[in-house]
Amino acid sequence: MCGIYGFYRFDGAPADAAWLPPMGNVTAHRGPDDEGQYVEGPCAIGMRRLSIIDLAGGRQPLSSTDGKYWLVCNGEIYNYRELRRDLEARGHRFKTRSDCEVLLGLYREYGEDFLQHVNGMYAFALWDGERQRLLIGRDRLG
Repeated sequence: MCGIYGFYRFDGAPADAAWLPPMGNVTAHRGPDDEGQYVEGPCAIGMRRLSIIDLAGGRQPLSSTDGKYWLVCNGEIYNYRELRRDLEARGHRFKTRSDCEVLLGLYREYGEDFLQHVNGMYAFALWDGERQRLLIGRDRLG
């Protein structure tokens, strides 16, 4: 199971990227295959990855094609193939074959109701750079 980490500055001050490496070190046992981080404004998110789907291209954090939205996610989206086909039919494009990348497209398409379409087990942090807000969520069973 991967490790996701990060923080949000509620005072609006810029996030200090220097805080992320120690968090990544603490979660290193959760994901030995890769590590990635993203910092923008008051938000900093990171991921230690245990590669399962899209071993080569599923690096995280994942970003939307326009770079406005960023995601770290641990889990498995069971219906991602169906969701991906539907989103592609609606004009969405994807950069990877990762099951988690569909969450970015769903968020763009449905806003905060995007999880109503997801069948799976997951925990995530999604940075909406356009609205400058961080969404954190998990499946019903946690």
